[in-house]
Amino acid sequence: MKKIILSLAVVFVSLVSMAQKPEFFKTMGETLGQFSTCKNVADFQALGNKFQMIADVEKTEWLPLYYHAHCYIIMSFMEQTDAAKKDSYLDVAEKSVAKLIEMVPNESEVFALQSFYYVARLVVNPAERGQEFSGLSGQAVGKALALDPTNPRAQLIKLQGDMGSAQFFGKDPKSFCPQAKELLTKWDNFKPKSPIHPSWGKDQLMGIVKGCQ
Repeated sequence: MKKIILSLAVVFVSLVSMAQKPEFFKTMGETLGQFSTCKNVADFQALGNKFQMIADVEKTEWLPLYYHAHCYIIMSFMEQTDAAKKDSYLDVAEKSVAKLIEMVPNESEVFALQSFYYVARLVVNPAERGQEFSGLSGQAVGKALALDPTNPRAQLIKLQGDMGSAQFFGKDPKSFCPQAKELLTKWDNFKPKSPIHPSWGKDQLMGIVKGCQ
């Protein structure tokens, strides 16, 4: 019963917020829709800058900064060869992530994003950064799960970390396949607080599950 009441309260708050700021939700919805058309670094940079412009206007809203950071993290993964460029994109993302933690220090999604950011830093130079940034990523995703154990993005990032480090502990990465399949079956049970809250990650999880077959 308590869970039902809490769910209804979350929906009510989201509806009230949308009613109070219809232009913000409209602009965010339209901008989020452009994710599907991004094909390269330049596209994501342009989109990230749009989110920065929204953040500059809506200074009390954390979601524009979240997606700004997310775009720049994605850009670092898309850059194939230039490590300096990768780090330059992540320098931009880092500033937004830091602001997010100040704005919403109890938001699970923010710490999941921070964990994702640390993974991106690690990928720039795994040999030199593996130990430091795998630890930082683990701490961040641990905070995310402590704040909300049902957060599927946090669960996904932890799963990816566990699979990536399995070989170093004498484990078969595929031993995590049952966990991946279970997460996929439960993914849609998690309902974002509003249509503009984070919902990404299912495609990546489907790729992991496909690789398990």
